[in-house]
Amino acid sequence: MKRLVSLVVLAISILTLAIPGVVQAATKTSSASEPVGYDVSYPQCGKKLPSTAAFAIIGVNGGTTANTNPCLSTQLAWAKKVTTKNPTKQPSLQLYVNTGNPGNFIADIMTWPTNNIDKSGVLTANPYGNCNGGNDPACSWQYGWNRAEEALVDRFMPAAQKAGVSTRAADYTWWLDVELANTWQVGSTEGFARNTATLEGMSAYFTDISRGGTVGLYSTAVQWSGVTDNTKSSSFAGLPNWRPSGSALNNAIANCKVAPLTSGGYVSLTQYVQAGIDKNHSCI
Repeated sequence: MKRLVSLVVLAISILTLAIPGVVQAATKTSSASEPVGYDVSYPQCGKKLPSTAAFAIIGVNGGTTANTNPCLSTQLAWAKKVTTKNPTKQPSLQLYVNTGNPGNFIADIMTWPTNNIDKSGVLTANPYGNCNGGNDPACSWQYGWNRAEEALVDRFMPAAQKAGVSTRAADYTWWLDVELANTWQVGSTEGFARNTATLEGMSAYFTDISRGGTVGLYSTAVQWSGVTDNTKSSSFAGLPNWRPSGSALNNAIANCKVAPLTSGGYVSLTQYVQAGIDKNHSCI
């Protein structure tokens, strides 16, 4: 998340002109009565966090799909404490997870799947067929499913129990953090299809009927296109968006009206960074 924010903050004035559908704010907006949400993760470990928040979004991972935010439990406890008065329609506590598809480096990683059995020993209903360990859509989808399972079972649930918040996936929105800075297979139609399959697998895990979570997409139009080539997928139709918007509240408010990343989607949140703090505006 932070890597994407740093790029967006530097280039936002250019990107807002270049990305179709971005709306420029015409008037100044006072932040005095603005209900502010915050997102925090490993970069905020050990730092003083706001004493109040309309809502909070906590990063489960430590920058990649393969690790854990070391401050996850303390940040979950912080979110529980400071969001008792939430005047928005946003859920008070939400989560985001890093994404990626390193299938082009199979020889270098130990977590690439070789079958359709997840970490719990369950045979998945993989829509792309059998995964046999190759760099293909079937194994890409399974990789996404497995990483989502790790995010919930291995990373989030122990931290949530320690923090005294619900461990149920159904009680949260799970934002898929899609950034080019993470490992993807880009530059070919086949690579984009495999990337898309990975995100589909992650979404399928969180929203599976046995878990009932809600999934959303965090990205910019440029980043989303760079990862998926805007490949159409029913898995992403109608999903809420969380969109980076530079450093001004005006931009964040205006960007509630940008075109959604996928068909039928809508912008639920916009993010703006001020004094090194990630703030969020609710569009709903």
